[in-house]
Parts: sequence; structure tokens; C-alpha cells
Amino acid sequence: MQNRFIDKLSHYVDLSVDEVAALTRATAAGRKVAAKTDLIREGDRPGPVFVMLDGWAMRYKILPNGSRQIMAFLMPGDACDLHIGLLAEMDHSIQTITAARVATISRSEMDEMLDQHRGIARAMYVAQLADEGTLRAWIVSMGRRSSLERVAHLICELFVRARWSDVTESAFEVPFSQIILADALGMTPVHINRMLRDLRTRDIISMRRGSISILNPSALASVAGFDENYLHRRARLP
Repeated sequence: MQNRFIDKLSHYVDLSVDEVAALTRATAAGRKVAAKTDLIREGDRPGPVFVMLDGWAMRYKILPNGSRQIMAFLMPGDACDLHIGLLAEMDHSIQTITAARVATISRSEMDEMLDQHRGIARAMYVAQLADEGTLRAWIVSMGRRSSLERVAHLICELFVRARWSDVTESAFEVPFSQIILADALGMTPVHINRMLRDLRTRDIISMRRGSISILNPSALASVAGFDENYLHRRARLP
């Protein structure tokens, strides 16, 4: 069975046979998790490192007025909270968006792998840099990009994150609702719908239930002002 986590780390660093074997052992006991399940909640004591083998999840916070802000999407291959164990409690929650298969790596096992395998340590470090770069890009979107630019930028980002090498396919999975997009982009679902309709009317994207196709990659990147360097990926828009 394909291991997306190992695939991802292998694109950052050339892992040795021993390092691949160590990662395989660490993620062998993946468990199935239903959609809309909290893997960990704000205020909980930090636990193991979660690895998304299949399915999508999200980081989020609930505000005092009951509204929700999504701060990151976690896709197959992503690991979360490598260093959160240094904190006394979680400052956000993580919930599955779709049915998922999730591996948990204990703190002691992760520390041992990082100590014994330089390639794994370097790959995890680059992965964390990419996560931090993504967060900075989201901050810029919320603060300075227009609504249309914000939507276009997120579509570009999700496409590049969904791909690991140069591809010609333009369609990719987006297995969540416009309500979730709205909570990620600080907009209303009605406003999100209007921006997506604008991109469709310009023949930049097309949409089917659960997926988006990029019809005009250069136009989409131009609208978004998108530069994928912050993702540290080898994928490019088609």
C-alpha cells in the first residue's frame, strides 16, 4: 500500500533504505477515523505526532461568539504537531474533514527516529518550514489579497500540494464544502460562491462535486499572484 507520508518526505530528501524502513514501521498501524472527528482538541495535553495517510483534516479554532476559523488543511502525507509536545496544552483543534486513515507516532519513537536518522530529521524540518511558509501565505491573503485573489491563491496552493511531480492533469480533489472554504478564507459562503462563479465565468476553472479543474493555469496564477516557492515542492501548475 502506498505511504503518502514517505512519498512526501522522499521529495524533500533522498531517504536511505533504513530510513524508509523506520518510517514504514512507525506508520504501519494506521487507524480509520470517521469524518468530522476531532483528533485532538484545544486545551488537551499534546499527544503523539499525527500522520495523515489518507483523507483530509483541518486545524481550527472556535471563537467566543461560536464562529470558526480554519488555519490549515492537512492532506494525505502531512504530519502535524512535531514540536507541539513542548507546550503544556493545545492552542487549537484538529478535526478530520473526510473519512481518514491516521497513524500516530509516539513522542519517544519520533525523537528516536530524528536522533538516529539524519535524513528523516532533515525532511521533517523542511516539511515544517513548508507549513510555516503556508501559514505566512494565509496571513498575507487575509490581510492584503482581495476576495478573488484569496480564493484563486488557495486553489493554486491546494493543487500544488496535491501533486508531487510535474503533471499534465488539471483536476484535483477538493472534498469539502464552500462553508469550509469560507471559514478558511474569512468570507461568507455566499461571497465564496460569487468568487468561484467569477472564476468559472472567465473559463479559468470548472467545478464538479468534490473536485476542481484548472482550465487556464496562467490566468489563475495571475489572478492570485501565486508563487509556489513557499511550499518547497517540485510540483508546478499544469
